[in-house]
Amino acid sequence: MKILVTGSAGFIGSALSIKLLERGDEVIGVDNLNSYYDVSLKEARLARNEAFEGYQHFRCSLEDRDSIRDIFKKQSPQRVVNLAAQAGVRYSLENPYAYIDSNITGFVNILESCKDIKVENLVYASSSSVYGANTKLPFSVHDNIDHPVSLYAATKKANELMAHTYSHLYGLPTTGLRFFTVYGPWGRPDMSLFLFTKNILAGKPIDVFNFGKHSRDFTYIDDIVEGVTRTLDQIAAPNPDWSGDKPDPATSKAPYRLYNIGNNQPVELLDYIQAIEEFTGKKAEMNMLPLQPGDVPDTFADVDALSTDVGYKPDTPIREGISNFVKWYRDFYQV
Repeated sequence: MKILVTGSAGFIGSALSIKLLERGDEVIGVDNLNSYYDVSLKEARLARNEAFEGYQHFRCSLEDRDSIRDIFKKQSPQRVVNLAAQAGVRYSLENPYAYIDSNITGFVNILESCKDIKVENLVYASSSSVYGANTKLPFSVHDNIDHPVSLYAATKKANELMAHTYSHLYGLPTTGLRFFTVYGPWGRPDMSLFLFTKNILAGKPIDVFNFGKHSRDFTYIDDIVEGVTRTLDQIAAPNPDWSGDKPDPATSKAPYRLYNIGNNQPVELLDYIQAIEEFTGKKAEMNMLPLQPGDVPDTFADVDALSTDVGYKPDTPIREGISNFVKWYRDFYQV
């Protein structure tokens, strides 16, 4: 197939692009390589993509309406995966406008372009952060999510609502994936595994928020990519049993689906740090700090719907995933 992947120089986007290219798909990559984090890491990921003949790249921002429309019109992708976004809960407190530009304006440009060329299937990144103030665990796609605790989360919920509108009005099949703390080789420098590994190896202290009482449904990159690929291959369909009297948030009479994509096995943050210590061979010096504004204490994904519909089954143990990351980090940064 001919597949357009936005955020193709990003952590998930690059890994997904390579998976699609390896199975013989043609990938049209879109990424602006912005400076939110180390551009050289993004360029290194992009170089991996460009090693494949079937990859072509467009350096472009989602909010550039004319450029996005032009790429869609000229390339005519059959399916689209939208992973580009302004990421980060904490950064949304510092620069809220970046989230409106990329995650709201940018996403409507994607929806409009998908509608105009009649894309077969749109899969897009949502986030576990949409669960906000919810405390019932595990988090279920069938639960109400009306209480976000960060602007980032609010923009991701907005994406889900916007997608439903286009599914309803234009019959555009859309699938939203709520990612749960993705980790692994080539990961983002603003995420905990990267920050902890970097500082521990350098003999610097690490900041441990909520006094280490977090638990997170850490999900390995290969398991994430497998789940994204499976949803891309299965076009969302209407739910014939959907009722407006008791509306299910995860399905619709329109071709619309929402799924959690996580490991379904939360890990205590201090246990996570202990594994990093083991594989780095160094003890962490920890600054114990209170819960950050916008953060939630715990995440835990109910993935039953994704397992039932596409056979998703994460199978990478946390220790194996951390070991793989530390090996990659030492090699990439020559530590």
